[in-house]
Amino acid sequence: MRFPCRYRILALLFAATTINYLDRSILGVLAPTLRDKVFGWSVRDYSYITIAFQLSYAIGILTVGRFIDRVGVRIGYTATITVWALCGAAHALIRPAFGLVGFIVARFGLGLGESGNFPCTTKVIAEWFPQRQRGLATGVVNASTNIGAVFAPLLVPLVVAADGRHWQAAFLFTPVFSALWLFGWWHLYRSPAEHPRVTADELALIQRDVLVQTERPLSWSAVARCRETWAFALLKLPDAAWWFYLFWAGTFLTDKLGLNISNLGLPLVVIFATADLGSIVGGWVSGRLIAAGWSVNRARKLTLLGCALLVLPVTLVTRVHHSWTAVALLGLAAAGHQAWSTNIFTVVTDLFPRKAIGSVVGIGGMVGSACTIAAFFTLGHIIQKDDANSYLGAFLVAGLVYLTVLGIVHLLVPRLAPVDAAKLDR
Repeated sequence: MRFPCRYRILALLFAATTINYLDRSILGVLAPTLRDKVFGWSVRDYSYITIAFQLSYAIGILTVGRFIDRVGVRIGYTATITVWALCGAAHALIRPAFGLVGFIVARFGLGLGESGNFPCTTKVIAEWFPQRQRGLATGVVNASTNIGAVFAPLLVPLVVAADGRHWQAAFLFTPVFSALWLFGWWHLYRSPAEHPRVTADELALIQRDVLVQTERPLSWSAVARCRETWAFALLKLPDAAWWFYLFWAGTFLTDKLGLNISNLGLPLVVIFATADLGSIVGGWVSGRLIAAGWSVNRARKLTLLGCALLVLPVTLVTRVHHSWTAVALLGLAAAGHQAWSTNIFTVVTDLFPRKAIGSVVGIGGMVGSACTIAAFFTLGHIIQKDDANSYLGAFLVAGLVYLTVLGIVHLLVPRLAPVDAAKLDR
């Protein structure tokens, strides 16, 4: 039996997103060591470094999404991964005398490059998968974010000593992986209609429930006029919670449990491996409900409600006294978020024609990043080193934001239905 070509494309997306999250997760693993052993950063210094990434990510995802809609994913993905590979390697060139400024500049460049990943993956899934399979496909890609986050705490201790020696080597993994991926992508990727390995049956399946398409990339003003665009942007606000787990979980566990680079790996692996499960199950559930005859509106929204309820217990994490209970609560919240993320990206492919997807994801990503910047600025002022209780407010907000946002979105868009492409194209 011939292996469907769309799953080969999915494997490429999985690999790219794994590299993407490995790249951005390395700093989260190294943060306590770089903070305490190498550069002597304060909590506020570290918040500025994370803000630099989020600021450029917000700028990049808004503009890169538009760029990808214009040039297509083959060229767009090539450009974005080249930028993030070069900027990732630049971290290794930073010297202690310029540690803070150097990391701010390097993280800014990294954010610009990495901002193109999800506009690309969402657009590719919309082009290559029928509607009932997009949730699971998005879940598989979203699961790779956690694979990258799991690899980081496993790989970093292999090359970095507890006192911070050889920290530069940790930032050289991903440029090598990125170069290999680019070779495969450039030689293997084509659109379904142009791909020599796509059979007539597979092409018919892919195109079975394609939305009416526009003839040209849409302007931001056309996309911004849609309530559905802003519904997606609101659904991206909880991204701040995910970035909080990604960049601050290591420092929280260090401050609460006294961990260091040699024993921080296993708790982080457990957290992000649990998140992996959430990505895949969340995408499968909504897709299974649609296949069973549920409307897209009902299936997606009830799945999102389940995700929000899964996150709620993280509000208690600063009050628990057993270390693995804290890890379990963080893992549950990470799983809930990744299931949420899988479904909201799938909603974009449900509602918008392909020529609008990059722009819609870009606008939503910009809003999510702006929220994250505000959150990280606040964290830099309220979190105290070696005081796990100072994280209380952050976890309360992280636990409650999902239910709040979902309620507002339901009022804004009571029924999820495809946007009229003819109106957008005017």
